[in-house]
Amino acid sequence: MNPFDLQRDAFGRWVLQMPDGTRHVPVTALRAYPVSAPDAGVALMDAEGHEIVWIESLTQLDPPLRLQVLQALNEREFLPEILQLTDVSSFATPCTWTVVTDRGVTQFLLKGEEDIRRLTGTVLLVNDANGVQFMIRDLAAMDKNSRKLLDRFL
Repeated sequence: MNPFDLQRDAFGRWVLQMPDGTRHVPVTALRAYPVSAPDAGVALMDAEGHEIVWIESLTQLDPPLRLQVLQALNEREFLPEILQLTDVSSFATPCTWTVVTDRGVTQFLLKGEEDIRRLTGTVLLVNDANGVQFMIRDLAAMDKNSRKLLDRFL
């Protein structure tokens, strides 16, 4: 049995219903550690920013409820993952990068090397000139050409 129910109302807002019948509208799903532990530590928050439910791990939820929580998370988050770096306009910054992400092919302007931050040994965050953050989840898993291009900036 699930500890709560999460559904949309007629206005498209997320509604959290507790086992005692208490309803919270709207609610927002937030990850505590979106990069390092995306499936652990998820909070469901009310409109005032108060935590209503804490989920230790998404795996503890039944699959239909887990999908609802993941959908609520994905609607709020925008952190495209770079899967491949296909081209750079120059090895001096600013330069334009052409990348393949989990959301499709795109180009963005990298203002400087300082816009590439290493979070762990293999996880990088890349900020474009417009403030959009892109993530490289596993530098070592990228293809040889992508790593070669990235090495010029790291």
